[in-house]
Amino acid sequence: MLPDEKVTTLTKLGFIGLGFLGSRIARRILAAGFPMVVYDTDIDKAKALGALGATVAKGPAELAAVVDIVLSCLPSDAAVEAVYLGDGGVFQNARSGTRIIEMSTIAPETIQHLHEAARRRDITVLDVAVSGSTPAAEAGALTLFGGGERKAFEASTPIFAAVAKQWFFMGRSGSGSAMKLVVNTLLGLGMQAVAEAVALGHALNLPRDLLFETLAKTAVIAPALAGKIASAKHDDYTPQFPVRLMHKDFQLVLAAAAHAGLDMPATQAAAVINATEAASGGEEDFSAVIRRMEHQAEFAPAGPTAA
Repeated sequence: MLPDEKVTTLTKLGFIGLGFLGSRIARRILAAGFPMVVYDTDIDKAKALGALGATVAKGPAELAAVVDIVLSCLPSDAAVEAVYLGDGGVFQNARSGTRIIEMSTIAPETIQHLHEAARRRDITVLDVAVSGSTPAAEAGALTLFGGGERKAFEASTPIFAAVAKQWFFMGRSGSGSAMKLVVNTLLGLGMQAVAEAVALGHALNLPRDLLFETLAKTAVIAPALAGKIASAKHDDYTPQFPVRLMHKDFQLVLAAAAHAGLDMPATQAAAVINATEAASGGEEDFSAVIRRMEHQAEFAPAGPTAA
């Protein structure tokens, strides 16, 4: 397809990576009426989409050879590079004019590398980073940040409308990924701030339920964190955004900061607590740092009883 050719429900889409977000994004796009071919290393995840009408591919090569647009939502930079640049990957098998919509949270440098490799093959690459957890994905209420060619981004909006409530074009290739790192810096820092505030309230002997209920209603709590507080009140850390993925994002943020010569002491400190929680090995939500800080408060010297 042409770089600025508008997407319609006749446009054949491929989707690679059906994890926490990818499966939900793919399901909404499929429900919007787009023909879709899917692939995941976990065949059962692909078959679940197949039961809803998608065609299941045996690998990235088979998928790339038959679609107009390839979307992907993968767990790491290494996975993205393997899918696109590896033997039997997308770039070796995609047709001229194919459009890529890469939705993974990866380093801006990685997406720029893909962009350069794709341009030599007459393939267009957009980085369209995703902000929002699984409930937002299921509701079609994600926020998207795009980088690459503006015309290609604007021509892809029918896909975005199926999964997001808003989308922003941020600029050249890598800009969407860069904005995602900015947003997740605040997300990770905000969660650690909540965890420390809860721990302080615990140490000061505030009634736990009242502490959580009141904190969630204050103006200082971002909407993305209010629901996390409500779940944490009931010790519910079912993964909507797993702590291992927040750990990966902290690493990307700090690597980008180091590359820019930027010191981010608060982010570094929050990343340490997040990494400790991620090392516990449980598949829990990144809000589990609240529990970790609460446990720390339990062993702190007794504070004064709140009046």
